Amino acid sequence: MSTPHNEANLGDIAKTVIMPGDPLRAKYIAEKFLEDYKLVNQVRNIYAYTGKYKGKEITIMASGMGMPSMGIYSYELFKFYDVENIIRIGSCGAYVPDLNLFDIILSKSIFTESTYALSFHNDNCHIINTSTELNENIKKVATENNINLIEGDTLCNDVFDPYMTQEDFDKFINRIHKQNFYPLSAEMEAFALCYNAQMLNKKATCLMTVVDSRFETKSATSQEREKGLDNMIKLALETSLKC
Repeated sequence: MSTPHNEANLGDIAKTVIMPGDPLRAKYIAEKFLEDYKLVNQVRNIYAYTGKYKGKEITIMASGMGMPSMGIYSYELFKFYDVENIIRIGSCGAYVPDLNLFDIILSKSIFTESTYALSFHNDNCHIINTSTELNENIKKVATENNINLIEGDTLCNDVFDPYMTQEDFDKFINRIHKQNFYPLSAEMEAFALCYNAQMLNKKATCLMTVVDSRFETKSATSQEREKGLDNMIKLALETSLKC
């Protein structure tokens, strides 16, 4: 069995998938944290690895960037590969001044201005909740491992907003606040993931590490973004043991 975007056979993908955006981050996680792993997909260089973490089978698969890419890969995982849980792990930008670089954020609700739900399911939906069950497990694991975790709402944007002018950004965020939504952070994939999960009666959530901020003059380098997120990765992996 395969799909247009995934050459894995049925059974090659575990029930729980940890999903970074970057294919090289998926490779890094498999090589550093998994045992007996194998590459099960490399179509379009979207790498997926299935192996054992502390004896439990887990798949690490990249999603690519943006909602369309995440929408395709997560839908196929849920619909055709019988995946039950997806934990997105990625980077985000801080939208409040008290967040620091490399803080770990757990999404509770996700807002987007995108028409993803409208196009896909004729649903004028712009806000989605993450899985309460997965989030509770993540919070327990964070406490057990003394990992500082900040839970809050997330904006899922179609634009990499550091490229916006300050004037454009101010208009943009004021428009979001008028929806009575006040995000801690922003990223570009989680709404599509969690909407697909809701549609298909599956579970999904989003863990992020802060790599840039409107309130900081510095941001994480590309090398730090690829390999400097180990606490978040460990949190996702340890949570997979409870799924």
